[in-house]
Amino acid sequence: MPTITEPLRAPPPVPLPGGRRLVLVGPVVMGVVNVTPDSFSDGGRIADPVAHARALAAEGAAIIDVGGESTRPGAAPVPEDEERARVVPVIEALVRGGLPVPISVDTRKPGVARAALAAGAALVNDVSGLGDPDMARVAAAARAAVIVMHMQGTPETMQAAPTYADVVTEVAAFLAERRARAVAAGVDPAAVLVDPGLGFGKTVEHNLTLLRHLERLAAIGPLVVGLSRKSTLGHVLGGRPPEGRLAGGLGGAVWAALRGASVIRTHDVLPTVDALRVVAAIADREGAHAA
Repeated sequence: MPTITEPLRAPPPVPLPGGRRLVLVGPVVMGVVNVTPDSFSDGGRIADPVAHARALAAEGAAIIDVGGESTRPGAAPVPEDEERARVVPVIEALVRGGLPVPISVDTRKPGVARAALAAGAALVNDVSGLGDPDMARVAAAARAAVIVMHMQGTPETMQAAPTYADVVTEVAAFLAERRARAVAAGVDPAAVLVDPGLGFGKTVEHNLTLLRHLERLAAIGPLVVGLSRKSTLGHVLGGRPPEGRLAGGLGGAVWAALRGASVIRTHDVLPTVDALRVVAAIADREGAHAA
């Protein structure tokens, strides 16, 4: 298990369309841009998602994750044409404006992913973990990277009564199987990242247990961890609302970084970048001193 006295280790660079590569050092931060009216943390409050994405990149986000469908607990699906109309113009504007970091599209729908990749996105962040088999083929055709996430049920049902015999073993097995599915469809093995899906069909204790065992999940592939503003933080902090969970999210980000995470997905980019930079500096200096 990594400790604060060991340097943070990074997996090989992730290949992206057009011969680009995403270097996962630190770990890196993925900034969230919700183009939705009903996200659990910021729904309807981002007046200009293009400007917001640019600001997050300026703050140090290495990836911008654009989503047009809320996947909060209880959320109903958004029609494909509506979701596509939300995210594609944002991606096109960011690419046209020369955004210096790659764009991820947060979607469960192959049709939305195909349009987003054609508009210039480089990664597909699929909360259903390739639930639609066409998604892997769409990503492979575009030579895009894929983030495979675990979710028990659907956003409408996932928090009704999540149950596991062994949450770590079951999530790990799912992620390994879906990673293999992506590779079989033609996605570059180095371009498949995995995400345990904290808050997606899990109780507070399930989420905390997964966080305690991130090393097992990081052994499957580059690990994405998204704890930012989630209800588990609110529970641990005594019922704090989303806007009061920043410090808790930073604590979770540091924990994840020291236990093998390659990407931290967050709404709060600058504080997270700062926290991880300090941890990396301490780890590097301690490692150099020990050598």
